[in-house]
Amino acid sequence: MATTVQIGGVRCHIVSDGLNLSDGGGFFGVVPRVMWERVIAPNARHQIPADDRCLLIESDAGLVLVDTGNGDKLGEKQRQILGVGERRARLLTDMASVGFHPEDVDVVILTHFHGDHAGGATRWDTPDGSPGAVVPTFPRARYIGQRIDLAEASFPNERTAATYKADNWQPLLAAGRLEVVDGPQRIGSQVRTEIAPGHTAAIQVVWVQDRGESLLFLTDACSWAVHLDRLAWVPSFDIFPMTSIETKRTLRRHALERDALLVFQHDAQVVTGRLVSGPRGPEVQPILTKEAWSDPLPTVVGA
Repeated sequence: MATTVQIGGVRCHIVSDGLNLSDGGGFFGVVPRVMWERVIAPNARHQIPADDRCLLIESDAGLVLVDTGNGDKLGEKQRQILGVGERRARLLTDMASVGFHPEDVDVVILTHFHGDHAGGATRWDTPDGSPGAVVPTFPRARYIGQRIDLAEASFPNERTAATYKADNWQPLLAAGRLEVVDGPQRIGSQVRTEIAPGHTAAIQVVWVQDRGESLLFLTDACSWAVHLDRLAWVPSFDIFPMTSIETKRTLRRHALERDALLVFQHDAQVVTGRLVSGPRGPEVQPILTKEAWSDPLPTVVGA
């Protein structure tokens, strides 16, 4: 279900490509299960629900979409692994619920090129969604991605190959729709990106700022609220875990200074929050929460 928040004069819609299943150790790394299961209870297969939120921004530079979810270029095995079943057009359905359609999007910011963020950037151009020619999902949009991350995606190694699929971005390059950039970007006067390395070398978080108010879309620089409370809790997905800790420390300081509304991309329970003082330092005070298993997601694959 989409949620709309107002940041100054900017309307922002938190939309989602839906919940999927993920191994608990992926998001909590070396943290023992007996600790992280107090935050989120896993199923019998050690899996936890992970949301795949995106952000739709009505900005002075046009309609900006941040990330695109897994999309629908998924085979039967991938759908089973993710637990999405036959649910299709998840993000597009959420966007439609707040009155927007793919052709309305002017800019797509890809925070990085992992499949759960860039998979929905393109689609199969067939009437029934079956495999076929791959085209941009958002036909008018200018897509923006970081050069360093695109290089890593284009030449993956044994560890990263599974999450990078060339048909998520190659059709964009071929069509001249992907703007490859270096470093922080500004989109109009209200939206900007900041490089936040750790998860990848050049992942970019997104700030919305207007009339003295701020929103920070943290993407995988800090995908769950507890990761900001406890800086040492770093996902095993992160390529540079020690860098992730320092990046979170910096983001936490900036968010406190601006009293920013935080949007957590993968947290199945905490959608938004703000930082407040706690007994061990800054901690997230949840604002918008949801039930972890509220999506039509099986608690066990195949159930």
